[in-house]
Amino acid sequence: MTAPAPLGGRPGGRGGRFQSRRARLILALTGGLLALLCVGGVGAFIVLYDEATEIKRDSPGAVVTSFLGAYLSNRNDQEAAFYQCQSGVDLSALQAFRDDTVQREQQFSVGIAIRWRVLSIATNGTTSIAKVEVNRRISDGSGRDGSSWDVTLEDQNGWRVCGAQQTS
Repeated sequence: MTAPAPLGGRPGGRGGRFQSRRARLILALTGGLLALLCVGGVGAFIVLYDEATEIKRDSPGAVVTSFLGAYLSNRNDQEAAFYQCQSGVDLSALQAFRDDTVQREQQFSVGIAIRWRVLSIATNGTTSIAKVEVNRRISDGSGRDGSSWDVTLEDQNGWRVCGAQQTS
């Protein structure tokens, strides 16, 4: 008499978990489906990330708000450059205002918060002028000042800030 074949395999054949065609087919289909889901998820993430980080230049008001946030609050010239005109930019008055704010913070060892409000926007073709009220407030609430500004914008494949002049 011969001994019976061991369980899980054929004598002289390959032993293994996925010997049947059906099991290999199910495994291949499952792997392919998971790969498609991963690729689709990555694609959806890229699209959503691109939309969330896109620089919005479709309205002068949004550009002024984003520019002032980058330039005055964050004091990040690289971020502010995304909202500036390609050439002919005159921000000397706004630069002096920002430098004065920094100098006061250092001199008096205080933080100064800057807030602004776009009061009106007048558009004539590809040029806009935004009237903006800018307020500085000392972080401990002991003082504040305000000023009015005209911010000039041009439509250069989206609105961009080209200049700012203090009016009061």
